[in-house]
Order: sequence, then C-alpha cells, then structure tokens
Amino acid sequence: YTTNWKELDLQEFFKINFENILWKQDFINLYGKKPLPRLTSWYGDEGKSYSYSGIKSEPNPWNTGLLYLKREIEKVAEVEFNSVLLNWYRNGEDYMNWHADDEKELGQNPTIASINFGETRDFILRNNHDENLKIKIPLSHGTLLIMKGELQHFWKHAVPKRMNIKNSRFNLTYRVIK
Repeated sequence: YTTNWKELDLQEFFKINFENILWKQDFINLYGKKPLPRLTSWYGDEGKSYSYSGIKSEPNPWNTGLLYLKREIEKVAEVEFNSVLLNWYRNGEDYMNWHADDEKELGQNPTIASINFGETRDFILRNNHDENLKIKIPLSHGTLLIMKGELQHFWKHAVPKRMNIKNSRFNLTYRVIK
C-alpha cells in the first residue's frame, strides 16, 4: 500500500516474491528497446501462448482466483475463455496506446472480457474511418466490459495517461487463443 511502484528499480522489483500473480516488465522495440508503460502477466491453458507488439508470452498456470473470475465472467459473456492478460497500471503515468486486439491467434471476431479493479481509468474507443468519432467509458472498480463481434475491425482502443491519477488499476482481459 505504501510502495511507490513506479519509482521502484527493476532489480528491486524482481526481488519481490508476489504470492498470487507473476508480474513482469516487458520491453518493446520502438526506436530502441524501452519498457512497456505498465506491468503484465499472462495466464492460461497449457500451450496457449500469446504474441503482441513483438512480445511473446507463455502462459503461467491458472491460479484459484483467476479461475473463479473466469467462470463468473463466462456466465455473462457466454464464452469459454482459455487465457487472461493482466495489466497493472501502477498510476496515471502507465497507459496503453491505440491498438486493436486483432492478433491472428485471437481469431476473426474475438470476444474479450475486461474486468477492472482499483482506480477508475478512461477506456477510449476511436473509429478507424473517422478519428474524431470517439467513445469514452470510465472503467471503475468492479466494471466488466465485453468487446465482441466486429469491434476490432472498425475501432481501436486506448487507456491514455492521466497524470492526476496516483493509485493503481488492475485490468484482467480474458481471451480465447485459437
């Protein structure tokens, strides 16, 4: 509760023995290697690896909490998920740039269920054909957002920086890897 996670040196961070989630700092090659502006973790069925932005993740084995949430979300989404990407936004400086979840292993029209815990953050959708057409959805603690159908074909989404946010947000995006 009192650690400033954003300022913690990576060597010190990797010494922490997290009990439930195996967090990692990924790096992206964008004009040189730089850290992804959030921490991540990938859980799922054996063999359900996931690649995005040049980052390949092998699944950690499911834990009890993630499986409980998976079963509850599956009742609402009417989909059987086999994996989950966890994102830890340590404060408002952590973010996600514009993108579509259109990786080959997600299939043609993926269903992605996103559950959010902690600080409220804006989730913004932007139309591919009219970049001025945007939809802003504040995702508060306990919010479940389900993206499905052709959404990934026509819209991009982002979680922008919000410098006034000081607390963490945890986002779990349940997916089906084909």
